[in-house]
Amino acid sequence: MSTESTRQQMVGYALRTMQIGREKLAIFLEPSNLEKLRPQLEFQTGVLAGFALLAAILLGIADLATRGVIQQRLQEDLQANLEQVVPAELHDNNLLEDSVMIPSADARLGADQTEVYLAKKQGEITAACFKFIAPDGYAGPISLVMGVDKNGEILGVRVIAHVETPGLGDKIEVSKSKWVLSFNGKSLDNLTVEQWAVKKDGGVFDQFAGATITPRKVVQAIKRGLDFYREHQVELLGSAQ
Repeated sequence: MSTESTRQQMVGYALRTMQIGREKLAIFLEPSNLEKLRPQLEFQTGVLAGFALLAAILLGIADLATRGVIQQRLQEDLQANLEQVVPAELHDNNLLEDSVMIPSADARLGADQTEVYLAKKQGEITAACFKFIAPDGYAGPISLVMGVDKNGEILGVRVIAHVETPGLGDKIEVSKSKWVLSFNGKSLDNLTVEQWAVKKDGGVFDQFAGATITPRKVVQAIKRGLDFYREHQVELLGSAQ
């Protein structure tokens, strides 16, 4: 038997199988048949399972279609946040492509490992920036990003996510007040441990009228971030390639 003849037979068999399948489906979908099957538990279960399978397939397709776009937007947002806390003149590298993972379970930064982005100028590390969390804000966790120069002095801090009370605790946002800019230039060397607190607690940082907990917890978290940087400062500065 020739190859062409075999191919024709296979095509014919496939067409007959498809025709039989269509006929069986048509019979199954006839109103009279569905009316008989509808009261049966197996039919109801099968219909539910079919809809669940269809929904899962559609969700999977939507996820595949949007995953790349979402990831790109997240990267763009992170890039914008890093640029706010590390001046452009301090680096000529892509911060997102130059980072190291540092264990941070004991640092209370909100993660077992923290990704530290390294700012480099002509191959020399000039600053570092990283995200961390104040887990105990008044209404919930407060996510921050901080840039620190190689000597441990704060270049900038920004709040990137929070659920604090509008009109009170949300003054930690740079768009709502300049409070967060008061950390610029501060370090573990130019402030004592006691000064790393809001004024109500004997420190140097302002609190908000009617909202002391939010700024207090942010100050404490930033202090922990500086402690984390100092602990790994030699390691980070020596990681330049």
